[in-house]
Amino acid sequence: MKTKKPNPLSLADVQTAARRIAGGVRQTPLLRADALSSIAGMEIWLKRDDLQRTGAFKERGARNALLSLSEAERACGVVAASAGNHALGLAFHAGQLGVRLTVVMPSHAAHVKVNRCLGLGAEVVLHGANFEQAEAKARELATATGATYVHPFDDASVIAGQGTLALETLAQGPAFDALVLPVGGGGLLAGAALAVKALSPSTRVIAVEPANAAGFLGACLRDGPWAVPVLPSLADGLAVSRVGELTWRTAVPLVDEFLTVTEDELADAIAVLSRAGGVLAEGAGAAAFAAVLAGKVRGAARVAVPITGRNIDPARHQAVLWRDSGCNAPRSLAA
Repeated sequence: MKTKKPNPLSLADVQTAARRIAGGVRQTPLLRADALSSIAGMEIWLKRDDLQRTGAFKERGARNALLSLSEAERACGVVAASAGNHALGLAFHAGQLGVRLTVVMPSHAAHVKVNRCLGLGAEVVLHGANFEQAEAKARELATATGATYVHPFDDASVIAGQGTLALETLAQGPAFDALVLPVGGGGLLAGAALAVKALSPSTRVIAVEPANAAGFLGACLRDGPWAVPVLPSLADGLAVSRVGELTWRTAVPLVDEFLTVTEDELADAIAVLSRAGGVLAEGAGAAAFAAVLAGKVRGAARVAVPITGRNIDPARHQAVLWRDSGCNAPRSLAA
């Protein structure tokens, strides 16, 4: 198995990634959200990475990782473990670049995501009850086939690619008091923090994770990554039991504040984004806005908030809207 070795990262890595993926990944708009600003009581700019082709920011790191491979590595193919947006991003760009991809998904993965990956040309293997078991199988397959395993967040080229979101945000908008970012395993947080603190050091970097999967907060308390209990969450894309070693080392010195949001706050954010902002967001994609809406981001008059994904199950989204309207939701929100 050829696994990319963690290595120190810098702004130069993010800038190189931006040049490498230019033209292959959409430069998404940064839009001032007047209605949401009025509701939240601060000036909000939305970075719409939900408008990527597969509906999430993960394409940035996926394409950069694939383009970072040597010709020999590409010929041997790539293996990944994911139940969601990392799989979709890799599947789309592997198809574009002619790289063979095998994705291992937990056996309970949503059929719509499995079918989308298959439709994009990836081979899909269903294995295990959770991400950790799927990952173990993916690494086993990579060892057996000589393929490169591309981790969804704890990979230098993935981190650098995700950081291009922050480069774009800084270039497109006015000066921001804060960039509020969702965090699961930490790939986006690490890459974005590198860019922000190098180019706009006065801009605060604020990380937001679900209280039901507070891996970075737990790591802060233990001074390093460790497995935390994970409960069901609307922000299933952030529900990681253990943050990455490389993402932790990269992000922690650069992040100004870690916040958590409850399931109710996530549901409120999804509903307000839909009703007042015309934005369809999945739970992970709405997490940063959830902290702003709940009044947890303080001392900032102008903030940039990425909408990182839109791939929410329609029935779950409808349940959130029913809850917001005061009706009895037809199903559990965090099922």
